[in-house]
Amino acid sequence: MTRKVEKSMDRLFEERWNRHKDEMRWLYMELYDNGDMFAELEEKMRSFAKERNTTLKKLDKQRETDKDWYKSGDMLGMMLYIDNFGGTFKGVQDKISYLEKSGVNYVHLMPFLDVTEGKSDGGYAVKDFRKPQKRFGTIEDLQALTTKCHEKGICVCSDFVMNHTSEDHEWAKRARAGEGEYMSRYFFYDNDYIAGEYEKTVPQVFPTTAPGNFTWLPERKHYVMTSFYPYQWDLNYKNPRVFNEMMYNFLFLANQGIDIVRLDAVPYIWKELGTTCRNLPKVHTIVRLMRMVSEVVCPGVLLLGEVVMAPEKVVPYFGSVEKPECHMLYNVTTMATTWHTVATRDVRLLKRQLDTIDELPKDYVFLNYLRCHDDIGWGLDYGFLSQLGMEEVPHKNYLNDFFLGKAGKSNSCGELYNYDPVTQDARFCGTTASLCGIETALLKKDKTALKKAIDLDVMLHAYMFMQNGIPILYSGDEVAQLNDHSYREDPLKKEDSRYLHRGKMQWEKVEHLQDGDNVESEVYQRLRKLENIRKAHVAFCSDSAAWTVETYDQSTLCMGRYKDGEKILGVFNFSEEERMAWIQEADGLYEDLLTGKFIKPEGLTMQPYGFYWLKKI
Repeated sequence: MTRKVEKSMDRLFEERWNRHKDEMRWLYMELYDNGDMFAELEEKMRSFAKERNTTLKKLDKQRETDKDWYKSGDMLGMMLYIDNFGGTFKGVQDKISYLEKSGVNYVHLMPFLDVTEGKSDGGYAVKDFRKPQKRFGTIEDLQALTTKCHEKGICVCSDFVMNHTSEDHEWAKRARAGEGEYMSRYFFYDNDYIAGEYEKTVPQVFPTTAPGNFTWLPERKHYVMTSFYPYQWDLNYKNPRVFNEMMYNFLFLANQGIDIVRLDAVPYIWKELGTTCRNLPKVHTIVRLMRMVSEVVCPGVLLLGEVVMAPEKVVPYFGSVEKPECHMLYNVTTMATTWHTVATRDVRLLKRQLDTIDELPKDYVFLNYLRCHDDIGWGLDYGFLSQLGMEEVPHKNYLNDFFLGKAGKSNSCGELYNYDPVTQDARFCGTTASLCGIETALLKKDKTALKKAIDLDVMLHAYMFMQNGIPILYSGDEVAQLNDHSYREDPLKKEDSRYLHRGKMQWEKVEHLQDGDNVESEVYQRLRKLENIRKAHVAFCSDSAAWTVETYDQSTLCMGRYKDGEKILGVFNFSEEERMAWIQEADGLYEDLLTGKFIKPEGLTMQPYGFYWLKKI
C-alpha cells in the first residue's frame, strides 16, 4: 500500500470513528463505566483497521457508497458444511464454478473454527476463535477461499458464536483451574442457591438432552451456567473484558474476508437474575455497539442475527433507522408456518404472517429459507390457529405424524428431534426433497406420487423466491438430495437426528444434471429457470412493495410485488388436488413468466402443487 493510499485510509477511519465515538462511549460507559477499557477498544479498532488488506478496504468503500448492495433481486444464498461440500477450504474453492453455475452469490460456510471432537454441537462449541479445525485447512486457506469468492462476486458468511465458548477454550481451562479473572468471564457459583433462582425463570433450551441451565464441576466445586450443552459455557458480558475480546475475535474474522457475520444465539447474551435471560434490553446495547464497531473498522461487513423467536421479538434486532443493529434476520416463523401449510393445505396462517412482514419498513431484510442445518420447531401462532380449530398439542402431534408419513395422506419422510414424552413436544428433521415426498415415491416406484412430490418441491422454492428478502438454499436442495440415514452408524452423530439432513453433497448426481431424465436434473433445471427469471425483474428486489391477495380458496396463496412500474403476482397451490383461485386484482392481461403466454387471471385453474408467476402487461 502506498503512503498516499495509507493516509487516505487513515482519514476514512477517523471520519468513521468521529461519526460514532460519542454514541459508542456513552453506551459503553452505561454498560461498564470503564474508560480505560473503552480506550483499549479504540486502540484495538485502529489496529484491526490498519491490518485490513487493501482489497477489503476497497470493498468497504464500494459498499459504503452503495449501502443497499445486498438488497438487489439477484442475491441468492447457499448454506453448506465444508466437509460435506468440498472436504476442505481448498475443496470448496475448487467448487466455486458450481456455485457460479447455480446462480449462488452468497455462501454461508457452516462452523469451521476449532472444536473438541464429540463435544462440538455441530461446531457451535468453539475452543479457539482464531483457528480453523485442522481438517478444513489453515487460516491462509480460508483467506484464499474468500479472496477467490470475492473475485467471482460471491460474498462469504460465517458463524460467530457469541453466547458461549467450549469448556476446552483457554479461558474455560483457566477458570476451571480456579483463576478468578477467568472465572469472572463466565457465571460461576459455589452453591446451588443462585443457580436455583435462575432456574425458576429461565426456560430450558434442550429439556430432554441437556436439562437445566447449569452444570456442576466437582473438581472446582462450583456450578457454571450452560444454557445449551454442559460443554458450552455461557460468557458473562457484564465483564468488559469479555465484550472487548469478543469484538477483537469478530474483527479478526472480518479481516479474513468474511462479508456476513452470523451472530449465533444473540438473544441469550445478557443474563439477569429474575428474568428469562432472553431478549433483554442490554442485548440490544451490545448489538448496537457491535454494529458501530463494524461500521468504523469494516463497513462492508454485514451483521446477520440468529433470532429464533416470534416476529414481535425478532423485529427489534433490526434496531431503528437512526440507530440500526442487525442488517439482516432470519425469517424463522414463516419457515415453520410454510411446512404447517403443506401439512394442512390451509394458507390462512401463512397469509396472516406474510401480511405482518410485508408491513414492516423496507429497510428490514429477512433471509428466507425452506430448510437449514437445524430442525423445524413448531413455534406457531396457536392463538390464531385455535380459532381455526387447531389446538396446540394435538396439532403438533398431527404435524409430526404428517412428516413421519403417518397422517394426512402424507408421503413425507422425516424424523423427530428432541422428543419430550412428558409434553409430547418435538421438533422435526429431513431434507426438503424427502419432506416433500420424493424419497417415499422413489422407494415405492410410484410415478404419480413422484410427479406431485417434485411439483411440491419446486412450488415451495418458487413461493420462497417471491418473499421479500434474500432466498437461501440449503446445499443439496437444488438437486433434490434425500435424507442420509447413515448417520445412525456414526457413534458421534447417531443421537442427533439433525444429521439426517446434513448428508454429504452427492457430486455424482451433479454430473448428470444435463441428462434431463432424473429427479435431480428436473429439480435443478426448474429452479435455475426460476432464479434467472427472478434476477431479470426489478420487482424481486428486497425493498419492493409486497402484499398478499385474496384468492377465495383456502389452499391457494397469492403474493404481489411491485417496484419501478413492474408488478408481479405469484399464485401457489398448497394442495395435491386441482383448485380454482379467484384473483381479486385481476386488472387486465398478465404474462406467464414461465411459459410466455398471456392470460387474464380472474379465475386460475391451479394444478396440484402448481403455481404461476405473472407479470402485468
